[in-house]
Amino acid sequence: MTELASPAATEVRPRRFTSDEVQAMLRAGILHEDDPLELIDGQLVVMSPINDPHIVCINRLNTLFSRRLVAHDIDAVVVSVQNPVRIDEHNEPEPDVVLSTNLDGAPRPDDVLLLVEVADPTLAYDRDVKRPLYARAGIPEVWIVDLEARQIEVHREPDDDVYRTRHLAGLDDTVTPERPASIGEVPVRDILGDLPDGSRGQGPDSSRDSVSDADAESNAA
Repeated sequence: MTELASPAATEVRPRRFTSDEVQAMLRAGILHEDDPLELIDGQLVVMSPINDPHIVCINRLNTLFSRRLVAHDIDAVVVSVQNPVRIDEHNEPEPDVVLSTNLDGAPRPDDVLLLVEVADPTLAYDRDVKRPLYARAGIPEVWIVDLEARQIEVHREPDDDVYRTRHLAGLDDTVTPERPASIGEVPVRDILGDLPDGSRGQGPDSSRDSVSDADAESNAA
């Protein structure tokens, strides 16, 4: 008599993809350049629709950073918007904004000066999955822009999978990237003040990370 293995005795392992395999699927037409996907721990994560506040926030950050870099004749730093960061063969997240010293393509962790995630429905995912990933990669500074709370979480000093320092900045505060110093103080209100109604502008062609779990904030200050 043949006995079936019980579910508890059956090991289920997901198939982890590499960035080279993802590129091969793009060339073969299995995936398309405009598919809202990013590679996290070997899994292709579908990104959720972004709304008008998210778009406005990204545009403000891009404009602010770009103007200050130009004003100080900084041509060795580029503002990369919603482009991949190549952490390793199984991880190519696509943060909203990155200040990078790589002018010739997707940055690697050593190229990243500042990484910004704009979060609303993705807040738990950005905190619980992507922030530890960035810490393990040694990315020196991460901002999580919380659209709902109208505040910015500043994370610095990566240590294993956590950041040792965490600072919250509200609408009446300023935030200052450690590098490049030429960016200087940034009023939070310039990024998060007077945002449009978040119920507009959602659609299948504008998307970021799809998450559904409740937030479980665990990073120590």
